Amino acid sequence: MIEVRGLTKSFDGVRAVAGIDLTVDRGELMGLLGPNGAGKTTTLNMLTGLARPEAGTIRVAGIDCTRDPKAAQHLFGVVPDDSNLYPELTGLDNLTFCASLYGMGRAERTERARLLLEEFGLGDAAHRKFGGYSRGMKRRLTIAAGIIHRPAVLFLDEPTTGIDVASARQVRQLVRDLHRGGTTILLTTHYIEEAERLCDRVAFMVEGRIVTVDTLENLLSPVSDTHVLVLVTADPTTGLTPELERLFPHLRFEVVGAREIRVESRQPIAVGPLIREIEERGATVMEARRERPSLESVFVRITGIHADQMKREKERKGGGGGAS
Repeated sequence: MIEVRGLTKSFDGVRAVAGIDLTVDRGELMGLLGPNGAGKTTTLNMLTGLARPEAGTIRVAGIDCTRDPKAAQHLFGVVPDDSNLYPELTGLDNLTFCASLYGMGRAERTERARLLLEEFGLGDAAHRKFGGYSRGMKRRLTIAAGIIHRPAVLFLDEPTTGIDVASARQVRQLVRDLHRGGTTILLTTHYIEEAERLCDRVAFMVEGRIVTVDTLENLLSPVSDTHVLVLVTADPTTGLTPELERLFPHLRFEVVGAREIRVESRQPIAVGPLIREIEERGATVMEARRERPSLESVFVRITGIHADQMKREKERKGGGGGAS
């Protein structure tokens, strides 16, 4: 449904997207995962005709969008990270206006808008101005506007950034429902957990390049038999890991933040000896928890970027969201 080859874009001499290749199959939900500045939004802007690539080709449903960016726009819906709806219009008026842009008749667009408002839990707010909606309500209405014309392809840019946990849960369910209904979806996200929960395949994007693309099953396969233990200390862990690596050569240690150590092994990890050694060196262990191997483990191994770094960037951008 989507085919990208050699897509490239620079701003002021800085390469934002560096010759990426990407395909998304019909009916697939593909996640583009990476930190701020990775090139995710720039990629979406080129795919949707909001930015022109310097090089490369874009095809949507077999239509060459490189020569004519508007040729396939009737086939897709776009949900930007910041809402593009009108604050002075009501929820109903925003939806019917968007529907009119796609040539839908008055009766059809009003019926479709009312149906979506009910499906998205916004029926009671249909006649309230969009500017008075909560962040979560705004996000849901923006998604409704993106699918008002029943697009075959939906582009979602950071769908749950900046909204509360309950609203994020609702948005993810809406995305799942659209996917089950056969819509082809390409979404960008900071949230590793969100990509793991929603996507058929995931592309890791760092510094304008796609470093890997695969199914969740294949990505998780190398760590499926890995045992993970996270130790949280009351004191900074600086300087602890070299000695721990010497004493426990069969374990892999990684410092995550100032007070957290992640331990990995192919064998079950004995907690007691580790805690004793750490506390003998003056650090108090406040928590020890076992974790199942996750997409986060794979992402960190491949990119070197930690999930907490991604979360801090997200919080600077607008908070909220999460993957609860």
